[in-house]
Amino acid sequence: MAAGLPETEIDVRALGKVAVLMGGDSAEREVSLMSGGGVLQALRARGVDAHAFDPSQSDLSELKSHGYTRCFIALHGRHGEDGTVQGALELLRIPYTGPGVMASSIAMDKIMTKRIWRFEGLSTPDWRLVSSASETAQAFKELGSPMIVKPSREGSTMGLTKVTSPGQCEQAYLLASRYDPEVLCEEFIEGEETTCPVLGQGAQARALPVIRIVAPEGNYDYQNKYFTDVTQYHCPSGLPEDEEREIQRMVLQAFRTLQCRGWARADIMIRARDRKPFLLEINTSPGMTGHSLVPMSARATGMSYEELCVRILASASLDAEQGRQPAAGRTGTP
Repeated sequence: MAAGLPETEIDVRALGKVAVLMGGDSAEREVSLMSGGGVLQALRARGVDAHAFDPSQSDLSELKSHGYTRCFIALHGRHGEDGTVQGALELLRIPYTGPGVMASSIAMDKIMTKRIWRFEGLSTPDWRLVSSASETAQAFKELGSPMIVKPSREGSTMGLTKVTSPGQCEQAYLLASRYDPEVLCEEFIEGEETTCPVLGQGAQARALPVIRIVAPEGNYDYQNKYFTDVTQYHCPSGLPEDEEREIQRMVLQAFRTLQCRGWARADIMIRARDRKPFLLEINTSPGMTGHSLVPMSARATGMSYEELCVRILASASLDAEQGRQPAAGRTGTP
């Protein structure tokens, strides 16, 4: 069991009939199918009555008519982690994994997330919201080189460009705007890339070990995230102990500030010149593929992939039930 996480005993029979939501219609469908396939296999291996469910192929109302009692959300991107499917499940009154409607919708919107974090005193790279190529060029003048241009409401580095000259601004904007009309220009933080998962809720939420990511030429793009073996992941991170603790503290505060619950994973850059950490974004339905980072961090604490999946599933809940009763299927220390 992970250090700092409460001991629990989970009765898988009490979890009922489970739908693993995967696929969907977002740009991250391919990765979602891989995540969902891994989760489905893990849950079944632990005796959970789990079944695959693709919302792009079947109407969500079938979840109720087919007797599902909870959902493991393995959807990524739009209509998966932006609050929409969470809202539908609230209306169906089927508990689901991960943060609720408001937290999911805010976390999916990088600009809204950054506004809240900055208001709360959490460090995040400077940014500009742009709506044209000319505004992107102006942002480049203000933020400096390099600059990151990306869609505000997309994941897995979809539509992202690292801009190093004014001549790249137009193409960078056009690429990002293909995914979202809201385009984010962000100050590039030169330094080490890290990520840190969180499990739990409220005061009981705990940060897992930090992972330090070393991608070829610093290019941690969609291909290097999911389909190559050239990116190096260090867990334990190898960071000084005080830096690891500070990142975990920041991530927990970021998680709680958005009122997340269940699980999430935040990405952080450590600025090389002064070792200051900056929050980039938080993922409320993180990947669960063979290259994914939450299972890697959990494994460093002695928690297997199967144990992680069951633990997340047992935390499934509804916004409407917050503060009323504990999640079903759990006994032992709350």
